[in-house]
Amino acid sequence: MNIIRGLHNLTKYPGSVVTIGNFDGVHIGHQHMIKRLVEKSKSLGLPSILISFSPTPQSFFGHQQAILSNFKQKHQLLAALGLDFHLIIKFDQAFSKLSANEFIQQVLLDKLGMKFCLIGDDFRFGAGRTGDFTLLKEQGLLAGFEVENTHSILCDDYRASSSTIRKFLSQGNFKSANKMLGREFSIAGKVAHGKQLGRTINFPTINIPIKHKISPVLGVFAVQVNIIGEIFNGVCNIGKRPTVNGENILLEVFLFNFNQTVYGEPTSITFKKRIRDEQKFDSFNALKAQIELDTKTAKDFFN
Repeated sequence: MNIIRGLHNLTKYPGSVVTIGNFDGVHIGHQHMIKRLVEKSKSLGLPSILISFSPTPQSFFGHQQAILSNFKQKHQLLAALGLDFHLIIKFDQAFSKLSANEFIQQVLLDKLGMKFCLIGDDFRFGAGRTGDFTLLKEQGLLAGFEVENTHSILCDDYRASSSTIRKFLSQGNFKSANKMLGREFSIAGKVAHGKQLGRTINFPTINIPIKHKISPVLGVFAVQVNIIGEIFNGVCNIGKRPTVNGENILLEVFLFNFNQTVYGEPTSITFKKRIRDEQKFDSFNALKAQIELDTKTAKDFFN
């Protein structure tokens, strides 16, 4: 799958099949959509193009949400589904003022030569969110492109959606979240230098910065960590570390039976069980005593 960063890098296409959205998490509903798009792409002999926006319209308008997958994770998941292109449009003040009809004409038709459009049943676009399935159908009759509405995919009677997955994750309900994702929930990143405070209480941790201000999971968890080609069990705290007056969200993992220097190494943390909420302790000794209990809880879970 090729990435096209910005409309200025887009060459004119004689024809394409298109879907549009954030696709955070690439959950089972997204997977259903993309498989249908790829199927249509092959039947028409046209390239498949997924359009997303950076930042997301929600973030641009001040409604930031926790993300379920970083860019690298999303790219790998989308590529595995057989997409040809991922077009990332910069969402700025000028673009936000583009009307729904202007977006259809200037981007979907003039740039992409769109012949088929597949959208979710709650999709809205254009300034003031005035564009929807009905408008696309009307324009399709005039401009000669087909529009298909992919209806909601249900998972245990819940509509598969990123917001529902965030809710499950915040509750520690990994079974339901993972079923809707179609895989186990994980956070990926590179190991960064920390303040090494954990070493002072005999609990050295590896630290993963959380680039976004909001995390879908907060608290203490039993986790499995994929690093340097191996899988290690551990206990993880993700939050602001109130005991040391932390301000930014940080993911810290104490790995069992691990004693290596891994700064800069890529890693993936898979969340297995929620243990407790993050809390502030009166002293490092109290924090150490609680970590000992958390470690026992996590080890009992893995055993």
